Amino acid sequence: MAGSKRAKIKQKATEFMDALSQPQSPPEPEQDDGLLDDLLSQMNQNGRISPEAAKLAGEVEAKQRSTESLGAKLRKDPRTRWRERQARKAAALAATQNPDDPAAAAQIEREKHEEERAIRHVCDQLGLEMQEINPDGHCLFSAVADQLAILQKISAPQANYKTTRAVAADYMFAHPNDFLPFLPSMDGEDGVGSTDDGLMTPAEFNQYCSTVRNTGIWGGEPEITALSRAYKVPIHVAQWGHPSIVCHSPDGREVDPHLPSVKVSYHRRMYGLGEHYNSLRPKRTVFQTMSGLLNGT
Repeated sequence: MAGSKRAKIKQKATEFMDALSQPQSPPEPEQDDGLLDDLLSQMNQNGRISPEAAKLAGEVEAKQRSTESLGAKLRKDPRTRWRERQARKAAALAATQNPDDPAAAAQIEREKHEEERAIRHVCDQLGLEMQEINPDGHCLFSAVADQLAILQKISAPQANYKTTRAVAADYMFAHPNDFLPFLPSMDGEDGVGSTDDGLMTPAEFNQYCSTVRNTGIWGGEPEITALSRAYKVPIHVAQWGHPSIVCHSPDGREVDPHLPSVKVSYHRRMYGLGEHYNSLRPKRTVFQTMSGLLNGT
């Protein structure tokens, strides 16, 4: 990680955490949400968390703890609380994946290779190849957008995470009863304002949909379900474990993965922060590969 980049992120992190201790109005949608995306992506180096990023995550977490005693918690809107949870998650990952522990590093490396072999086996069976997606917090949405362009569900200019984030958020917002029973409260199951079941309230759900649209929050099964239904296309997820392929279809039925569908891979270990998605494109012939190299595609 370049020194200037690290210094810039550290400065932004410090400014952000300093601001939490001051009275403030809710942030506008266009507010810069890139800090934690940058922090999370910078923590991913060669499948492990870099010492510099681990140290930075720890500093961000320490700064957060120092502001809690100032009563700032009462002034925080849900979006700010989400950003803080992302910082805490980054710090927790840094603590559990110590790059200086040889045994832990060796275990992670073994699991990384096992996961890679398992997913590549699925790719070989289906005639697919992995197209790596930038691990920036938007990976699920970018991977699905890449696939939708291949299926001609969206145009090439639309094939980006902003398009799929907006579609997922709009679909979830329009169908709250399909998602509310499965989403835990943003403040935790015992958090203030959660339902008796520890689930999101309608107000929290509305905020969550806005967060999906406007921030770098990681996508998961709710967003995959929303995208499958919104675009009326099955989404197959290749993964390490059983089953090796998980099907999400608009009507809930299993669909043969050999048929046209969105195909992505889900990684827990191949990337330092886990929970990453790549796009699985149809395998190209030698001629197509050479043509792509010449044309830069």
